[in-house]
Amino acid sequence: MDLKLYYDKVRQAEKAILDEFPLVISSETADGGKAGTRTEVPRRIAAKLIVDGLARLATPEEVKSFREALEEAQRLAEKAAAAAQVQIAVLSRVELEQLKNSSQTKD
Repeated sequence: MDLKLYYDKVRQAEKAILDEFPLVISSETADGGKAGTRTEVPRRIAAKLIVDGLARLATPEEVKSFREALEEAQRLAEKAAAAAQVQIAVLSRVELEQLKNSSQTKD
């Protein structure tokens, strides 16, 4: 293998990629690599994966669905974090009655 030719191909592929962190879709490989895994990687690594035949650039539709899935996952994580922050206070009956009385007197 001519390394100069290989790295020229990597540089050309890198120039063709517009995004700083493009989304690549993995290809099935003989050593057990699964096809269809979506990953954001730096431009240089994406170019190397493409030249090696291990991945391809995602289509705009695939990028859109990936971003939407990320946003949904972030929303769910924020919701779970907010739910985990719920604080519960245990009051005795006397304290509860005092709170009720103090709120009624303010009205």
